[in-house]
Amino acid sequence: MTSRYRILSCDREEFSQLRRELHRRAFPNPELAERVRSILERVRAKGDTALVELTRELDRVALSPSEFCRKDPPKRPAAAIHKALCWSLANVRRFARASRPKDWRIRNREGAWVGERFLPLERVGVYVPGGTAPLISTALMTIPFAREAGVREIAAVTPPPIDPVLYYALRSAGATEVYSLGGAQAVAALAYGTETIRPVDKIFGPGNSYVVEAKRQLFGLVAVDLLPGPSEVAVVADEHAQARFVAADLLAQAEHGPSSRILLLTPSRKVLEEVIAQIEEQTETLPRRSMVESVLRDHALFVSTRTLEEALELVGEFAPEHLSLAVRRPHEALRQVRHCGAIYLGSYSPVAAGDFLAGPSHTLPTGGSARAFDGLRMEHFFQRTSVLEYSKAALARVEPQIARFAQIEGLAAHGRSASVRLDRGIRAKEAGLLAEKGPFG
Repeated sequence: MTSRYRILSCDREEFSQLRRELHRRAFPNPELAERVRSILERVRAKGDTALVELTRELDRVALSPSEFCRKDPPKRPAAAIHKALCWSLANVRRFARASRPKDWRIRNREGAWVGERFLPLERVGVYVPGGTAPLISTALMTIPFAREAGVREIAAVTPPPIDPVLYYALRSAGATEVYSLGGAQAVAALAYGTETIRPVDKIFGPGNSYVVEAKRQLFGLVAVDLLPGPSEVAVVADEHAQARFVAADLLAQAEHGPSSRILLLTPSRKVLEEVIAQIEEQTETLPRRSMVESVLRDHALFVSTRTLEEALELVGEFAPEHLSLAVRRPHEALRQVRHCGAIYLGSYSPVAAGDFLAGPSHTLPTGGSARAFDGLRMEHFFQRTSVLEYSKAALARVEPQIARFAQIEGLAAHGRSASVRLDRGIRAKEAGLLAEKGPFG
């Protein structure tokens, strides 16, 4: 077998080592963090002037503040492209509507009403990567969620010059404003606001390392969705897997960029060898061959496990952005899997379907963060508020417990705020509580 790739046959000792290796944590690069901090400070201090300077320095594009905002009507693309865009939009909108959070309430132990209310955010910003590879699908898998949630103002930013199909997609998806701005400076403009751009409440969307670091540093001043890094995929395959399908899914993620990561886990040595042979054959015809080969060389791992259960355990440690279960019984395997951004079941569920048009957003956690974070969802475009309603009778049932908590924590006004509503000899009661011993007698 070729030695160009990293291939492991997992025995008991290697299994423990591999578990530790696959359990990842993403840490910011100090040098990058400092460069981003400088960009953010320039935008905060100088507003539009900094945006003009940074766009000229970093994007090699000269724009005046009046040219940042695109207001021209979009041109409809060719029929075949328009059909694909409409297909994706329909699926995403339907998924968004089905997953819309609903207000609810129940009665608690003392009979009070408690529940939650969900209101759409008022103004959001959406970053859409552009440049050499304008991610039109990102526009379609982010903005419609905001629109279906009822967000009134959706400011989209994307690096100049804006691809005409991307501009059409942004407007069709529901962006109310479109700005020719990219990189950390665009994120800063959305967070701080400038003379031209009003600040937003929350920032969504993937981007390069500068964009992600900007979102990390601005979190708190503004809300952010998540911090997605380089794309990644893991495939768990058994002896029934189609090698050419598996290879195609691995290569599809490898062409996202030189930092993409791909992982194959299989108990079948035969399948592993066939997949590698298919990878070499299919790579020959890819336009991004050099990029794909660098990923295969530096960021690909092929693991021959002892059992399917072992493969499923290892993929949980990896916590991938995308997981393909190319196994005979994918629904059984699904029950054994945790920590994934998105899961694709069976041989005929390509990851590309999720990337482009299936319905769920393709903005997903990476770098092992799927252990604690989930992908973009409808609820992210809402503000959740707790709602409580007590009647006098319900308050009377629980007022002694409120008094006890107030006593334990030394917060007399808290206790009084309940007892005063019931007119229960407040001063005498407070004196009695203060005279008692501490919470442990």
